[in-house]
Amino acid sequence: MTAAALPAIPIAKPLVGDEEKRAVIEVLESGQLAQGSRTEAFESAFARYIGTKHAIAVNSGTAALIVALQAYGVGPGDEVITTPFSFIATATSIIACGAKPIFVDITADDFNLDPALVEAAITPRTKAVMPVHLYGNPARIDTLKAICDRRGLALVEDACQAHGAEHQGRRVGTFGAGCYSFYPTKNMTTGEGGIITVDDDEVARRCRIIRNHGQERRYYHEHFGLNWRMTDLSAAIGQVQLGHLETWNEARIRNAAALSERIRALEVPVTLPSCRPGDRHVFHQFTVRIANDRDGVQQRLQAAGIGTGIHYPIPIHEQPIIKEMGFGEASVPLSEQAAREVLSLPIHPSLTPADIDRIATALDAAVRG
Repeated sequence: MTAAALPAIPIAKPLVGDEEKRAVIEVLESGQLAQGSRTEAFESAFARYIGTKHAIAVNSGTAALIVALQAYGVGPGDEVITTPFSFIATATSIIACGAKPIFVDITADDFNLDPALVEAAITPRTKAVMPVHLYGNPARIDTLKAICDRRGLALVEDACQAHGAEHQGRRVGTFGAGCYSFYPTKNMTTGEGGIITVDDDEVARRCRIIRNHGQERRYYHEHFGLNWRMTDLSAAIGQVQLGHLETWNEARIRNAAALSERIRALEVPVTLPSCRPGDRHVFHQFTVRIANDRDGVQQRLQAAGIGTGIHYPIPIHEQPIIKEMGFGEASVPLSEQAAREVLSLPIHPSLTPADIDRIATALDAAVRG
């Protein structure tokens, strides 16, 4: 069978089976569909998995970021230091709170926030720092936490791609307030949803109030909040998925090792993903760097039936709406270079050894033109 005749290998493949379907039916038959006992059970299970006292479920990863920022008191006039090399929600969550995103550059090896640049960007208006554990690779979160502790700043971890990732033996999402997404393509899903992990009792209390229209008791609204609640339908799916997460993460890690080994054996001229010793990269994405003709390589892979993604083709500060709103100022050459060079390849748990060989072989042919 020729490569063109083989089934396409998608860039992502959500894994949802009969167990999730049964869990949803149980919720439907219970009659309790909104935030209820299944959501509480999912929160408890996720907090245990991450290693925090609290987990607060919400209806998207973006909601998690907004609620966490508001729980720390981020508002108009404040600044939040973050990366421009991420999905736009990293910045729009800050803007939604009335604050200003301050973009500092990444480090070239891991695509994550450079702690040295964070220190230099702090002003009297800085309220928080929001690193992103991009692609499932931990940021230098212990260094960033030390900066935040020393300067009295909140630390909000955008861990939307990093379920189960670890920095020096400790799960991300435990250093500050961790914010996770359960979008269908993530390492686990609830269909759509998010969650905040935190040890601070008061921050957790505020998160629960903010996600539920600002009410501590029914119909008494002492605080400002909106409807960010998770449904029990989503939580039921999440509980099942959480039970499989470690198996799926380990499959992603094995696939990444095998794919890297095959690409190196073929001597494909790309830069492979890296992970610092002592860290755990959970490979939400397997992202290589291609110095020349990245877009042409992507087109040739598509013709060969290999799904790919560019995460992300335009740094946030260059997005039209961000520039229009007056937040486009940034000196971030490494982020801009990364946007020109990155290409994500399939790495999901459903890949077979034959798939991995096919991806590497197709990449080799595509890069060599």
